[in-house]
Amino acid sequence: MTVGKLFGTDGVRGVAGRDLDARLATSVAAAAAVVLGKVHAADEAASKRAGRPRAVVGRDPRASGEFLEAAVVAGLAGSGVDVLRLGVVPTPAVAYLTGLLDADLGVMLSASHNPAPDNGIKFFASAGLKLADEVEDDIEAQLAQHAGRQQEVPSGGFGRVADSTSEPERYLEHLLSTVGVFVDDALWRDEAALRARPGLPLAGMRVVVDCAHGASYRLAPRLLRAAGAEVIAIGVEPDGLNINAGCGSTSLGALRSAVLAHAADAGVAYDGDADRCLAVDAGGEVVDGDQILAVLALALKESGRLAANTVVATVMANLGFRQAMQRAGIEVVETPVGDRYLIAAMLDGKFLLGGEQSGHLIMLDHASTGDGMLTSLHLLATVAARGRPLSELAAVMTRYPQVLINVRGVDKQRVAASAADGELAAMVSQAETELASSGRVLVRPSGTEPAVRVMVEAIEETQAQRIADWLAGVVRRVGGAD
Repeated sequence: MTVGKLFGTDGVRGVAGRDLDARLATSVAAAAAVVLGKVHAADEAASKRAGRPRAVVGRDPRASGEFLEAAVVAGLAGSGVDVLRLGVVPTPAVAYLTGLLDADLGVMLSASHNPAPDNGIKFFASAGLKLADEVEDDIEAQLAQHAGRQQEVPSGGFGRVADSTSEPERYLEHLLSTVGVFVDDALWRDEAALRARPGLPLAGMRVVVDCAHGASYRLAPRLLRAAGAEVIAIGVEPDGLNINAGCGSTSLGALRSAVLAHAADAGVAYDGDADRCLAVDAGGEVVDGDQILAVLALALKESGRLAANTVVATVMANLGFRQAMQRAGIEVVETPVGDRYLIAAMLDGKFLLGGEQSGHLIMLDHASTGDGMLTSLHLLATVAARGRPLSELAAVMTRYPQVLINVRGVDKQRVAASAADGELAAMVSQAETELASSGRVLVRPSGTEPAVRVMVEAIEETQAQRIADWLAGVVRRVGGAD
């Protein structure tokens, strides 16, 4: 991984020990410390923050996260940043606690939904928001400028490192407060009393939760039980190597089987760092991110809390979602794929709800980034409040067949050039003419994987598959695949 091409759509990511090793992790953290130190110095001059800059660091349970965490902490503390280690926590917990603790920087070590050999470094600014593009550029420039140089002793002294104690519970308390549930320290120590309180929003519900052997394995079952649900937890035995393996939001078979076996009202699944959530209804049918977004959008509209009567979605959103929103009189703002683009559009328009088909939903009045646990809590609370099964609520939209092909081993730049003004552009235009208003075509490079994604949506799955296969062949040809 070369300097200048470090940051993708979601931080720095690659195969741990090869693309992302301890040296790079230390260097990136040190470069980030310099950049945030300038911001901190400006804030200190304005009497907003005193003393050394502060950072919070969390990770998912990947084995590589242990040495990468040590490397990041070394880079930060060695550059004069005080560090609070949160341990294994979800990405949105890092984002929330960065803001709550008035830290200058949050760092999460995770490759999200990717398999165990991968890992990544995600950064959050002081408000718990993803870094702006220009800040990432500054970090890369700093990294290039100081490559190979001896690190200097920071003028304010080396940073100190501490481990968190009650911070994860503060994150859970925040999530619960968004559905009117309030917990104190004594209740956390008495689970029977915690669940016996009257008026809990999930009281009477039986829910299966699949934590993907990931970052939510401790916290998510506690969250849903504290909200009143009877919880059957799976994917809660991480060994450092089994994250996302045949479980979680990227592999819903285990959740579907558990929901049916336990006669549960619903099931929810997160990815490895729990910034995504997908669901399964009582009959074992999958409820994807578009359907969850539709359910929550309608609930907010009915309660008069849908800001500007608008929801934000990406170009990957299903045609059925757009039609459902149109029928409900809800405006849809469309963005490129990636939560940073969703958040930018939401902040710009002061919108409160946005999300992706993958289950990455953002509720901006409660969180600064996608939060799978928050999403599941509000989805299940909506089901309970309506007194109707999840399958009924999800049926508000028809899910049109979508075929997605990840074309690997191609030159992304050659593909992009052909898509702009070349053979691929002509073939996409031909496909769009065939589909007319009954479908869509989307060809784009992945921001998190070495692949070009070809998505075709149509009323008939056979037509979508045929066109997708054909366009994937064009991508391979123009991209120089072997």
